[in-house]
Amino acid sequence: MAESSTRQSGILSLAIKDKSALYAAYMPFVVHGGLFIPTNRDYDMGQEVFMLLNLMEETERLPIAGKIIWKTPVGSGSYRACGVGVQFSDQDGGLARNKIETYLAGALAADRSTHTM
Repeated sequence: MAESSTRQSGILSLAIKDKSALYAAYMPFVVHGGLFIPTNRDYDMGQEVFMLLNLMEETERLPIAGKIIWKTPVGSGSYRACGVGVQFSDQDGGLARNKIETYLAGALAADRSTHTM
């Protein structure tokens, strides 16, 4: 089947301003790390995407290449937000994952719920 011309761009922009929002979005159980991004856009599993992440008070946006590995569709019937999970590629040598885990130091062992698990 031919890809629809309505398929959305593979560029995602996300701003995370506080530690609790970062904790809820981060997926430490994913190889190379990942983020859940709330969106109503339709992406395909495995689709390559590029993220521009504003993290906390940093002035520079963090460029992150990745791919869609998780989908919570609109109307899924779950109580979770609709959106996609993006697995980070290893192109940045773990820079994005390390930066996020530094912000979340000590919180990753918590058992609070997140957007994914």
